Formats: sequence, structure tokens, C-alpha cells
Amino acid sequence: MSRFTLQTIAVGVATASISLSAQAATEISWWHAMGGELGGILEEITQDFNESQDDYQVNPSYRGNYSETMTGAIAAFRANEQPHILQVFEVGTGTMMNADGAIYPVYELMEEHGRPFDREAFLPAVVGYYTDTDGNMLSFPFNSSTPIMYYNRDVFEEAGLDPEQAPETWEELADFSRQIVESGAASCGFTSSWPSWVMLENLSAMHDSPLGTLENGFGGMETELNFNNELVARHWDNLHDWQEENVFRWGGPGTGPDSEPMFYSQDCAIFFGSSASRADVVANADFEVGYGMLPYYADVDGAPQNSIIGGATLWTLQGHSDEEYDAVAAFFEYLSQPEVQAAWHQRTGYLPITQAAWDLSKEQGFYEENPGSDISLKQMTLNEPTENSKGLRFGNFVQIRDVISEEMEAVMTGDKSGQEAADDAVQRGNDLLRDFEEANQ
Repeated sequence: MSRFTLQTIAVGVATASISLSAQAATEISWWHAMGGELGGILEEITQDFNESQDDYQVNPSYRGNYSETMTGAIAAFRANEQPHILQVFEVGTGTMMNADGAIYPVYELMEEHGRPFDREAFLPAVVGYYTDTDGNMLSFPFNSSTPIMYYNRDVFEEAGLDPEQAPETWEELADFSRQIVESGAASCGFTSSWPSWVMLENLSAMHDSPLGTLENGFGGMETELNFNNELVARHWDNLHDWQEENVFRWGGPGTGPDSEPMFYSQDCAIFFGSSASRADVVANADFEVGYGMLPYYADVDGAPQNSIIGGATLWTLQGHSDEEYDAVAAFFEYLSQPEVQAAWHQRTGYLPITQAAWDLSKEQGFYEENPGSDISLKQMTLNEPTENSKGLRFGNFVQIRDVISEEMEAVMTGDKSGQEAADDAVQRGNDLLRDFEEANQ
């Protein structure tokens, strides 16, 4: 055999070895619902994990908003093309918990694949939302948020308001907004994204008022909605009346951040949105931004109580190999690290899901250097959560939220009173709960 042939074989063998080495990393897919600034940060975290070791590679894929991502994953599962990791928003928890054979509970995943996972390390407000009746965590907490108030400090100053002082009650908020509009500093007082989340779910929690029976659904699928009370009816009527005088501007019945542009354009001086909107607000606001807690009605005993979380967790789906689940467990361990969680919290506005990440952020001086960045944490921990303020767990709640938003729209257009809309939302929502219960018996 010629020397040339030997050299050719040697090169071929070396090339094949390099190729096999390059393909050795176990790849897993992660379907998520984060676009914009948040999506970019998510991609960076994933890239950092991929570069931190050679065994695994996580491939994130944006699949639309939360509802679209969840709907797409259900269709993919039926076609046996499901991702390994699925980001599901908090109101999808009840549906995911009852998806027999579809999920791989995170506490089992981590134990069976030899990765540390201590539920006590996570903040109580986060743990309680995503555990079963035995206290086992079913999904991995990733991006937990709560709605807060953002306000335009420049507009406040122009209107003669103290830019250091956010309104604390709904009555005060209405007065501030009237002064803003009457002064010509802005054309509207306030607006809000996610109408059901902010103007019903968190409104109720902040006033220790129930959304449904059986501890807001935590006690079982026989729960019934019962939020058609005086508080909700009054608030929805107030929103309609405030809209008539430009104190409030309705952003539409959509379930997303449709109203954010009205804040960025300075049409509306105050905006209620997720604490995780902080990254987008910082990137898009050409003015000084202030931060405040959700308002409350001063005449309601016990208010303010505490707000509840939103955001999403990461669910592991069945149907993949042990090697691939090794990769998922390794990725979750990486995401649990205090440095990773603290950086995610600080850059996005999502809550630090572990006590260690919260403590690290304090040590790093983040809250002192960024006034208002701890508003979400203070609001979540105002008081020990009650049965009415620890969250909700209703089946079919994705669809129920759409119903709630539609009924709120009817109030905003003057077609229904707040009480009529709340009554109809409860009736329609309970029909969906019974459908869910029947389908999961």
C-alpha cells in the first residue's frame, strides 16, 4: 500500500472521529413563548448552558404566545412530535396536571437522573402553585411574575404630581389620572394588559376575595367559580365609567400585552403589566419610569392582601429516551444555580424563584441600584397567602380567561353592567369547568 493511500486513510479516520465527536452531544428541544427582549435573554441563557459542557445541547424554539405554544404542543403530542421541554403559563397548570401519560413530573425526573432538586430552595409563593396534593413539584419553575404598576415620572411631574409617589388605592389612582388628563400632560390616565389576570384574578387576591370554591380549585375538580360579587362588579363598572372620562383606556379583550404601546407612546401615564415587562419597558420607554404596587379599595377590610404569580414553568413531556432526559435534568440543574437565576431576575423583572437567588441579588446591591425592582417581591409577600390569595388551579382556564375578557369587553362597550358580565362569566366558566371534569374523570 502506498504512503499516499495510508495518509489518505489516516486523514479519513481522523475526520470521521471528529465528526462523531461533534455529533456526540445529546440534543433536546425546548418550545417557549418568549419573543422580544425576553426571548433574546432566554436564548443567551441557553447558549451559555450549551457552551458550559460538551454532552448536551438545548435547542430553543419560539412558538408564539403562551396559548399558541400550548395548543401547538398538544397537537404535536398527538402526532408523536412533542418537544422535550414545554413552557406553559400558570393558568395551564390544571390542564397539564391532568394530562395523564403526557408529563414527566420534575421531581421524578431529577431523582431518577441523579440531579439535585430541593423544593425547599424555592420561594414558597412559587412552590405552592406547582405542587400536587402530596407536595411534589410537577414542573420546573422558570419565569414567575406578578403584575405591578409602571408610571411615567415625567408626566407625573408635568401634571404637578410627586414623581416619587405612586398612587396606592384605586380611588387615589382615579384622582391622579384626572389631574394628568386635565393638565394635558397625557391623554389618558392608565391602561392595563392581561385584563383577566390584572383586573380579576389579582384584584381578587389583593382583596382576599375568592375566585372559586375549594380553595380556588386547589381542592379538586368539583370547584365552581363564584367571583360574581360586589367587589368585581363595582370594579368593572368603575373601569367603564373611568373610560368615559379618559381616566382609563381599554386595551381590548386580548390576553396579552396589547396596551403596552399606549404607555411607550406616552398616551397613557400609568400601565399595569407583568413585572417581567421591565426588560421591555426599560428598552422602549424614552422617559423616566416609576414603579408601584397594584392599587386596592380602601374600604375593603384586609386589603391589600398579596398578589399572585403569573409567568410560566417548564414541563417535561413523555415519549423520549433516557439519554435525552439526562440532558433535560442537567439543563434544569443549570437553571437552578443562584448565579443563573439572579441574572435572569435582574435582567427581566421575573421573580427570583429561589431564596439563594434573592439573597445573591441583595448581596450584589441590585435593589439599591435599581429602585422599584423589588416591588414584585414586596407585593407577593405583603401577607401570608390565604385560600383566596395563593393562586388558582382551574381546568380549561385558558378558555375561561377568554370568556372573562369577552365579558369585560361587554362592560367596556356599555352592553352589560359589571354585575351582568360577572354573572355571565361565572356561568360560562362553570360550563367549561364541568366539561373539563367530565373529560378527566
